Amino acid sequence: MSQLPHFQIYVDGAWTEGHAGQTMTTQNPATGEDWATFACAAPQDVDRAIAAARRALNDPAWRDLSQTQRGKLLYRLAELIEENAQELGRIETTDSGKLLAETSSQTAYVGDYYRYYAGLADKIEGAVLPIDKPNMHVFTRREPIGVVAAIVPWNAQMFLTATKLGPALAAGCTVVLKASEIAPAPMLAFARLIEQAGFPEGVVSVITGDAENCAIPLTRHPDVDRIAFTGGPETARHVVRNSAENFAVTSLELGGKSPILVFEDADLEGAANGLIAGNFGASGQSCVAGSRGLVHRPILEQLIAKIKEKAANIVVGDPMDAASQLGPLCTAAQIEKTVATLTAAKAQGATIHFGGKPLAQAGNYMAPTMVECANAETETLKVEMFAPVMSLIPFETEEEAIALANESSFGLGSGVFTQNLARAHRVSARLKAGICWINTYRAVSPIAPFGGYGQSGYGREAGIDAIHEYTRTKTTWINTSDKPMANPFVMR
Repeated sequence: MSQLPHFQIYVDGAWTEGHAGQTMTTQNPATGEDWATFACAAPQDVDRAIAAARRALNDPAWRDLSQTQRGKLLYRLAELIEENAQELGRIETTDSGKLLAETSSQTAYVGDYYRYYAGLADKIEGAVLPIDKPNMHVFTRREPIGVVAAIVPWNAQMFLTATKLGPALAAGCTVVLKASEIAPAPMLAFARLIEQAGFPEGVVSVITGDAENCAIPLTRHPDVDRIAFTGGPETARHVVRNSAENFAVTSLELGGKSPILVFEDADLEGAANGLIAGNFGASGQSCVAGSRGLVHRPILEQLIAKIKEKAANIVVGDPMDAASQLGPLCTAAQIEKTVATLTAAKAQGATIHFGGKPLAQAGNYMAPTMVECANAETETLKVEMFAPVMSLIPFETEEEAIALANESSFGLGSGVFTQNLARAHRVSARLKAGICWINTYRAVSPIAPFGGYGQSGYGREAGIDAIHEYTRTKTTWINTSDKPMANPFVMR
């Protein structure tokens, strides 16, 4: 039997096994077979990575780089990502089951995120304040917030890393990046590009491991200044509790049960494609999955028929095959959760128009599924399954549609399909979600902020504002008078 590929963690510019010698095995979701092993960080490795990040933060090799020089390093990283997009995509597909067509193209596009923040690196500006005191010159400057703990899940690793690492490095921070212990291989491979780009040792470390030995020591470490977390709400609660130990500034990008509203005047072709993209794209393994389809009752049957017709031609298969449109789920646990949720929905009176079962083949394959819900309490409208399951429910009026859309503790994505421009503006303004796509779905850009409301988290990633979240503002007062400072017992 041939030896499986092995990935080490990257700490302070060195490739290493974890201090405790712990390793894990990762499976190929398309086959269910082990394909690689990886080293896991122990608390000592976390300490070492954070100590290196703190040292690098104050090391002239990083601290004294001009903002333009930091930008050039990010430009170089962007080039390396694009050059290696196919190989990184292959590793991610093998490890997570996502389609190679998506992982390779998404990885190549991620280069633009680093390029965007490279361009912003020397545009982080302060201000001279028109202060209300005589003989005072007062200005602000933005300084790096410090050591950043960036935690990413397995489902969109390169993208979700770029939205943290890009602005953090552009701002002059140092970063300890924790990859999920589920399918971490792409992040550990990506670390080689960070090394190759020429970042000083300790500026970026890439580790992975379980909660007890890695995530908890990382998020509660006293030398962490900022936590940028993407994952589930339950884990986020632990992260927030841990941050009470270090008062780290924290941002959370969590899950969702995003609504897609389809009005009777919508272009049905576009609406059907939007619902398919929002539910079957990435096999439904997306935090912005539009898994609550709210459809104007007069067009419900017609829209169901159109989606059925399109879904009949979806190619489910090997994610490495360019012809495949829907691949396996990352873990067997997702299959189990989906089957249980569908069983509960059927007991509540829901109708499954197609799919509804795992496919009888090797790997974690779930058939694309459409559920017509009997009421708003149907289980598939409540549970984030991370699977290719589309749930539809009719509405009668615009007001009812908005109320149904906002009847969720989540608020990440949303979609509106209508040809009425006034309605598009009116409805999107009332949806409680951080993102609203109109007559499209699942589009992203480094220029556009990304984040949610409620249990979908807080803070924003991407866009120009994100870079400011990795800085602190310092205010400097200069007395320009040639006279000595006056009465020390009176505030000026």
